[in-house]
Amino acid sequence: MEPTQGPPPAAPLSLPGRLVVAMTVGAVTVGALYHLAMVFLHVAPPNTLSNEHAAAVSDYIYPEFEQNWKLFAPDPLQQNIHVQARAEVRKPDGSTEVTGWVDMTAIDITAMRHNPIPSHTEQNELRRAWSFYTDSHNDQEQATAGDRSTMSSTYLLRILQERFGPKLNGGDVFGIQARSATTPVPQPSWIANPAPAATQYRVLPWWKVTAASSAGSSSDAPSDSPSSSSSGPPAGSSSTATPSGQENAS
Repeated sequence: MEPTQGPPPAAPLSLPGRLVVAMTVGAVTVGALYHLAMVFLHVAPPNTLSNEHAAAVSDYIYPEFEQNWKLFAPDPLQQNIHVQARAEVRKPDGSTEVTGWVDMTAIDITAMRHNPIPSHTEQNELRRAWSFYTDSHNDQEQATAGDRSTMSSTYLLRILQERFGPKLNGGDVFGIQARSATTPVPQPSWIANPAPAATQYRVLPWWKVTAASSAGSSSDAPSDSPSSSSSGPPAGSSSTATPSGQENAS
């Protein structure tokens, strides 16, 4: 009986191949350690090292890697906040058109529903961008956190601009406006005389869309004064969205 032979041994990597593998492993290891160190310094109690490198840590963490511990808050949010936006479009003949309000949050929720593994973008990107903006601006849309306020405005505009795209309804998008629609979570049926779940709107000024903002740099200043919060949508707009998230045009 002839002895059985196993598969031939794999050929060893050449010297250049081993160098590439070693360099790749080294780069990934260094990157992972750097990321862990930055996150640790961000969440750790203030100390000499974190104070010395505070600027570098903040530049790395915000806004993509910001840590949020509201999951463990003793008083969780009792409101549904939807971020909505509309665009101003310039047509080839020079005329302009303002779209209806698009419920961006509703679009994200639709994408997550019945999805066992929704993406981080669908779950958190828009929500955290809006929270970042409101944490660094007061109710009159005035900056309260210096460079972080500018960063939050640029970040929110960039997300909305990417979702609308440069072209819309046969024209070029040259202005974007955002607002939030905040509705209290309905109270249980056994509560006597529950408070009405009226929706409150916070309307931001218009942002001009430029080539610079497309590249991720700071956007132009708002083109008009901010609208105050109200119990209903601004005049001339509809509050009923279609299944796609697009409301009736103003």
